[in-house]
Amino acid sequence: MTLQVVPPMTRAARLDAMDGAAPKVLVIGGGINGASVYRELALNGVPVMLAEKSDFCAGASSALSRMVHGGLRYLENGEFDLVREALDERNRLLKNAPHLVSPLRTIVPIDSWVSGALNAPLKFVGLSKAPSRRGALPVKLGLSFYDLYTRGKGGLPRHAFWSSDKAKARFPFRPDVRCAATYYDGQVSHPERVVTEIFEDVARSGADAVALNHLEVTRVGTEVALTDRVGGREITLRPEIVVNATGAWIDRTNARAGTTGEMVQGTKGAHLVLDHPELRDMLGDDMVYYENVDGRICIMFGLHGKVLIGSTDIKVPDPDKVRCEADERAYILEGMSWVLPGVTVRPEQVLHVFAGVRPLPVSGAGTTGQIPRGHFNRWTEGAVPVLSMIGGKWTTFRAFGELAADDVMTRLGMARTSGTQELAIGGGADFPEDRTAWCAEVAAVSGLAQARVATLLERYGTLAKALAPAFAGERMLPGLPGYSEAEIDYLIAHEQVETLADLALRRTVVALAGGLDAAALETLADRLAAAKGWSPTRREEELHGFRVKLATDHGADPERIGLHRKGEVAAQ
Repeated sequence: MTLQVVPPMTRAARLDAMDGAAPKVLVIGGGINGASVYRELALNGVPVMLAEKSDFCAGASSALSRMVHGGLRYLENGEFDLVREALDERNRLLKNAPHLVSPLRTIVPIDSWVSGALNAPLKFVGLSKAPSRRGALPVKLGLSFYDLYTRGKGGLPRHAFWSSDKAKARFPFRPDVRCAATYYDGQVSHPERVVTEIFEDVARSGADAVALNHLEVTRVGTEVALTDRVGGREITLRPEIVVNATGAWIDRTNARAGTTGEMVQGTKGAHLVLDHPELRDMLGDDMVYYENVDGRICIMFGLHGKVLIGSTDIKVPDPDKVRCEADERAYILEGMSWVLPGVTVRPEQVLHVFAGVRPLPVSGAGTTGQIPRGHFNRWTEGAVPVLSMIGGKWTTFRAFGELAADDVMTRLGMARTSGTQELAIGGGADFPEDRTAWCAEVAAVSGLAQARVATLLERYGTLAKALAPAFAGERMLPGLPGYSEAEIDYLIAHEQVETLADLALRRTVVALAGGLDAAALETLADRLAAAKGWSPTRREEELHGFRVKLATDHGADPERIGLHRKGEVAAQ
């Protein structure tokens, strides 16, 4: 069966459907956890609506390390149930979203045999707080748990150990690396598309559900007030239950319902994207999972032709003011140079940076690394009961959404009728085992080149079969290799694109892959302005605002993106 394109619904129509409505549930927050609970409720017959004040997946859900993993280091904190659940969810994602989630071989350089063997159990009982070196023995124990639990479930190879000579033949590690461990986890190429495709799946199902971005909740009570941040329209809803899935903003959202107190504390994770062909070729299809000089775990692997490297773990008081700072760049690059001393990075090779806030539960842990990474729900009573989704990691979003939906349905007196454990996500439906043959067949029918169909399959999964005929005769866009007018126009019309940031940072990987320059930005602005009917003045305002964002939040070279005037960035 061919996956069908979801008919577009205008923003005005969504606002009309929501205004004055009385859904069973209103979900606040359109990140991965909000999307997950929304899907669970909708597919189980619960009338549900979702409001996101920014864009879908614009916060922590898009700022992850692009890993889908069990969380090897969480074993140090004794979070065995979390690791077990995460490994299950990793395996499900490899099966249910194969176009977006793929296996990733991971190499762990180790410079001692027994370091950390005592520190891990001391952390478990709370007698040690500082990060420590991890020797071969504790790494072996952790990977043995991985293998024992996932045996026969994920189809991934078991872990192995390499000698020092073999490890250094593969990578130019520092001289004191004594061995290396190898094991498999997963990576997600485009996490924002997972969220988009979850919403599309709900729309295809015909469920009584509406989701809208750039819609801010301003008051939570018996009546919930919301403001459209695009057109300024104010609407109201009367839900029976509110689900607060706003991550690091949970406490601020609850304050609008009159609830005081702290439930979450944020820690910042910053990442760099490098334009470094030598390092990209060196990494190949592997990830290096290594300790920085202070014992903090970092990662580096190839992504969209570049190199992703990170991250940090720093407590932050205000999630609205998070960006990757200069000292964090230096810290990340220092760690990379320590593990690979022969590799240097020039400042201009840092092409893109990003940072997000992990919404961790309030904890008395001595270090950020000891704060639990699990998830749980908490009810607060008021004019309308609010369920807050606290904690969680990207990999376990399905399980967290399932848990929250079950809590909500129990309170509503409704029973679950379907599950999502084996449910494909978007273009993962009927995904072909032989990708080459599938692409050749679609190319023959649609008239597109087979290579172009392969690109569409990688981006959209089996939805590419429906998109290919619609893109026949497409014209590729100047400054945007690999994208056509038809494809960009499709994204704008079908996926609730309202701003240049929506389009360049989340619906595509153009920014992440380092493809945004002045020409590309002009091209995207032209397509979006034409679709939205913007005046020339409005177009220039939007373009300028996005250029400033790229320079200040994502480290873009002002000259390269057309932000020419001196002091223009600093003045914002």
